[in-house]
Amino acid sequence: MPDPGADRHQSRQMKLGLMLQQSGHHIAAWLHPESWLDTELDFTKFVRLAKMAEDGLFDFVFEADSLSGERFTPQTLPRSSIGVRIEPMTLLTALAAATQEIGLVCTATTTYDQPYLVARRFASLDHLSGGRAGWNVVTSAHAAEARNFGGTVHPAKEMRYRRAREFVDVVCGLWDSFDEGALTFDREQAQFYDPAKLHVLNHEGEFFRVRGPLMIPRSPQGRPIVVQAGASDDGRQLAGETAEVVFTAQQTFEDAAFFYGDVKRRAAEAGRDPDTVLIMPGFGILVRETQAEAEEVFQQLQDLINPDVGVSLLSRYLGTDMSAYDIDGPLPDLPSGGDSFSRTALLLDAARRDGLTIRQLYQKIAGGRGHFQLIGSVQRVADEMERWFTQGAADGFNVIPPIFPTGVEQIVRHLIPELQRRGLFRTTYEGRTLRQKLGLPIPPSRHSAT
Repeated sequence: MPDPGADRHQSRQMKLGLMLQQSGHHIAAWLHPESWLDTELDFTKFVRLAKMAEDGLFDFVFEADSLSGERFTPQTLPRSSIGVRIEPMTLLTALAAATQEIGLVCTATTTYDQPYLVARRFASLDHLSGGRAGWNVVTSAHAAEARNFGGTVHPAKEMRYRRAREFVDVVCGLWDSFDEGALTFDREQAQFYDPAKLHVLNHEGEFFRVRGPLMIPRSPQGRPIVVQAGASDDGRQLAGETAEVVFTAQQTFEDAAFFYGDVKRRAAEAGRDPDTVLIMPGFGILVRETQAEAEEVFQQLQDLINPDVGVSLLSRYLGTDMSAYDIDGPLPDLPSGGDSFSRTALLLDAARRDGLTIRQLYQKIAGGRGHFQLIGSVQRVADEMERWFTQGAADGFNVIPPIFPTGVEQIVRHLIPELQRRGLFRTTYEGRTLRQKLGLPIPPSRHSAT
C-alpha cells in the first residue's frame, strides 16, 4: 500500500473540515429566515451539506455528539434547536453512500462506550466508505451523561483520561487484527484468509479485558483517522500521544500558536513525527462579499438570541447558574469549573480580558461555543486564515458556520476560490482516502515486525 504522506512536505496546504449542526452553529440560527428549520431530521439536507463540502474540496465533514439532552433548563430547552441531535454513526454511514470523496468523522466517547464496539463501527464505516472514516475521541465532558448509563457520578477527569489512553490503544490493536493481504480468497485451497496473518489481541489492562480479534480486514487507509479535541493539559498530552488530527478552541492567535507548539512538542516527546499531527482550530466563519454584508447577517442572528437561552448556554459552560445575576452587569468571580474545564477557563479569560458583561459573553459564544469567530469579507477572512496557517497557529481549520445552508454556500462560492488563488488550498483531491487527503502516513501494524 503506498504511503500517502510521503510527499506531505513538498507543498503544504491547509486542511478544512465542516462541522455539521442542525440549522447552523449559532444558537439562534433556526430563527433566521435564511436557515433550514428542519435540518436535523431531514437526511436530504445533510446530503446537500456534505455534497457542498465535497464540491468545495473539504477534507471531511464532522458530526459531534452528546449523550445527554441536559444542555438547557426545562424553561429554555423548548426555545433552542440544540437539544435535538441525531446519532452520528447512523448519519455518516448513510452519507457514505450519498458521497464519493468527503471524509466522514464523528464522535464516540471512551467513557460510556466499549473499545470492541467502537473499533467495529469505525472499521465498518471505513470499509463501506472506501477509506474515509475518522474517530473523534472524547472523554465526555457532560456529567449528566452518567445518568443515562446506570451511574450517578461522572468519573473524575484524571480517571477518564487514563481510561481513554487504554481505550485508544485497544481500538488500534483491534484494527490491526488482520495483516495487509490476509484475505487470500483461494478457492482452489478453500482458504478464505491466511490464519498466520490474523492476530488475537488478548488485552488485559486497568479498565478493559478484550480478547479479539476484530473480524474485519485491515482498513483501506491502514486504519481510520484518530481525532482528539482536549485542550487541558491531560487533553494535550493524549493528543500528542495518540491523535492524528487535533480540534481546538482558541480565542486569540497567540493562544493558538502556543497550543500548536505545545501539542507538536508533546508528539515529538512521544516519539512521533510532529508533522503527522494536524492542528485544526475551530473557526466560526460567516463570510459575505463585503464586510458590511457579513456584519449585518451576524447582527441579525445576535438580535434573535433569547436572553434565557443565552444565559442558560453560558451557565452550562461556566458550571454556575447565571440567571440570578444582572444580565448587563459584570461577570462575577467564578471557579474554572463547568462541563469543560478548558472551555470554562477560555471564556473566563475572554470576559476578564475584554471586560464583558454576562450578555456580551453569551453573545460572544452564541455563534461558535467559544471558538474563534471570523465575520467579514472574503479578503478579511482569507487574510486571517492565512496568518494562522503560515505563522504557526494551525494546519487547517474545523469550519463552524453560524447558519446553514447559506453559510456553507458562501464559503464554497467565494472563500474557497480565494484560498485557491493564494495557493493555500487544493484545486483537486489528492487521493480517495481521508488519510491521503490529509497527507498522513499509513500507520504500521503493531505486528509488522513479527
